[in-house]
Amino acid sequence: MRSRIAALTETRARRPEAIAEAAACRARRPAPVGATGRLMIVAADHPARGALAAGGDPYAMADRGDLLDRLCTALDRPGVDGVLAAPDVVEDLLLLGVLDGKVVIGSMNRGGIAGASFEIDDRFTAYSADAIAASRLDGGKMLLRIDDDDPATAGTLEGCARAVSALAGHGLMAMVEPFISRRVDGRVRNVLTPEAMIRAVSIASALGTTSARTWLKVPVVPDMERVMAASTLPALLLGGEVADDPRAALDGWRRALRLPTVRGLVVGRSLLYPRNGDVAGAVDAAVDAL
Repeated sequence: MRSRIAALTETRARRPEAIAEAAACRARRPAPVGATGRLMIVAADHPARGALAAGGDPYAMADRGDLLDRLCTALDRPGVDGVLAAPDVVEDLLLLGVLDGKVVIGSMNRGGIAGASFEIDDRFTAYSADAIAASRLDGGKMLLRIDDDDPATAGTLEGCARAVSALAGHGLMAMVEPFISRRVDGRVRNVLTPEAMIRAVSIASALGTTSARTWLKVPVVPDMERVMAASTLPALLLGGEVADDPRAALDGWRRALRLPTVRGLVVGRSLLYPRNGDVAGAVDAAVDAL
């Protein structure tokens, strides 16, 4: 795999049309959700927002070849349904030929660069709904951070609503990741209380002209029963930062997965950069939690 990863730049330089060819030829699932009704998605859209840290290393995700190698390992494990990523990573994986039969979710609004003064202004700088449909992907994901004190929230809300509607028009999944956020010492921080998540879920569920194809991507917080009762939309649990205690994180996922609206996991850094370095083992443990 390392030699194939090393050849990606040569292909991009000499045959850029190979990306569209690979997308056109990719074997797709009949539907994203199979017989189990559950999904296990590996997330890798962090670098597109300049968020490269994992497990205490501020540049853990900076080596693209290493990231792709870890993604290929994860995608090859039994029970892994697919990947969530921005266009550059999705296209690398297409060229590597590892996305046949997988669910592929394109990340859409990556304009809220981590640490920037304009971070709440999450503009749509990556995939559009039309591009996701043209590339034969299975859906689009958007980040919705609601800061009552930041006027840029209004533009992000409108952009997400338009994206939900456009994806539904193509018959594709819209995955919305909502938070109530605020600035603490100049940095954007998500408020992970049950009350904040109930409010965020309620707002996200109503975005767009229809919620028929909308899924939620939510963190595990205290009192998940109350949080998940705020909507009938199917939800996937996110992984967040690399946990100091992976067993505690797995236990939290297992408890939340018992709730009727929780239908799977969308986990990135916790699986791709586990503290013990065993990507396959971390992925297998997450699959087992399902």
